[in-house]
Amino acid sequence: MRIHLGTPMQAAAVAALTALAPFSALADDGKETWRLFVADHTQPVVRALDAASGSELGRFDIGGFAALSLSDSGRTVFAVQGDKDTVQVISSGIALLDHGEHRDIEVIEPKLLPVVINGKKPGHVVTHGDDVAVFYDRGGKLDLFRESALIEGSADAASLDTTAPHHGVAVPLEKNILVSVPDMKAEVKADDLPPRLGLRIVDRSGKQLGDVAACTGLHGEATSARLVAFGCEEGVLVARPGGIDGPKLEMIAYGDDLPEGKVSTLLGGKSMQFFLGNYGEDKVVLIDPDSSTPYRLVELATRRIDFILDPANLRNAYILTEDGKLHLLDVVSGKITRSATVTEPYSKDGHWRDPRPRLAVAGDRIAITDPRHSLVRMIDSDGLEETATIPVEGQPFAIVAVGGSGATH
Repeated sequence: MRIHLGTPMQAAAVAALTALAPFSALADDGKETWRLFVADHTQPVVRALDAASGSELGRFDIGGFAALSLSDSGRTVFAVQGDKDTVQVISSGIALLDHGEHRDIEVIEPKLLPVVINGKKPGHVVTHGDDVAVFYDRGGKLDLFRESALIEGSADAASLDTTAPHHGVAVPLEKNILVSVPDMKAEVKADDLPPRLGLRIVDRSGKQLGDVAACTGLHGEATSARLVAFGCEEGVLVARPGGIDGPKLEMIAYGDDLPEGKVSTLLGGKSMQFFLGNYGEDKVVLIDPDSSTPYRLVELATRRIDFILDPANLRNAYILTEDGKLHLLDVVSGKITRSATVTEPYSKDGHWRDPRPRLAVAGDRIAITDPRHSLVRMIDSDGLEETATIPVEGQPFAIVAVGGSGATH
């Protein structure tokens, strides 16, 4: 593959491909395992499925409607039930262990862990290393856990104040926490939450470092390499490591070249440093914070249902649009290189929680929930052709994929 080294992102692509080569060779001599965790739209249940055979590995009864959040390590899946003031934790049963020149994979049965996290309307769960931050929209606080402790059955937490209840987020970053800030001067209706006006940095004791950085309507966050990004009305706010003085915050303004719109959902590249965000309902934007032209807009024919990055095929992002088409986006060239129809059309009109497909990447296949037909569709990531379907009782909705390859001993 020849890649023109015209931007920092393209240079990073070459370095990442080179770094991944030894692990690709080792994977042929080891074991590859992928599991899908699927939450139902109406039933309070999460199912664990074997991605290869489609067999059900576990059924976990939970409190209610759940959004699913996967930890950085892949060892835990968080079933976030905002309407029930609860987060339940599922052990994926898969652990990837680094051994320098190779990595091992350990596979056991998935299970629902005994720990239950309670708080007023939990929203975002963000992990970074062993840190787990749970933000409570109506609790006025966040809780910090250790993933390793949760796996061992301990729900001991350190709690920090979030100024006031609001729909916000907290991101652990080394010795500090990045926390959204509500606009306490805004007029809101009774029982409504205030909007977000910015971001602050606090240490582990809750002491604020520096001033609040402006980020109007803060929504959406992602980590890539050592950077953390947040969507704002003015642009994308990026937190960079800053040594003993804590992270440094930089606003990457949208500029005059972009049409009206904003980023409110972000994904972070794993093998090279970049972000992919939404931009309105029928566009996405590639963001390279170190480029002189940080934004590259990609227009879609119809509105976007879901999108995801491929953690192994680092050039690939997949976008599902409401006409039922799946698009392969080359994040280096910024071009859609292939499209295929994979589901019936699903309109974005209606309630935001209506059952619509969601995406996950499981090795060389894309798993797509199809709630209308009680299926998970498995799509080849190269040709975008359906290779299998997995029947799932009810209306499969939220989905995450866990797995990888490694040596077994």
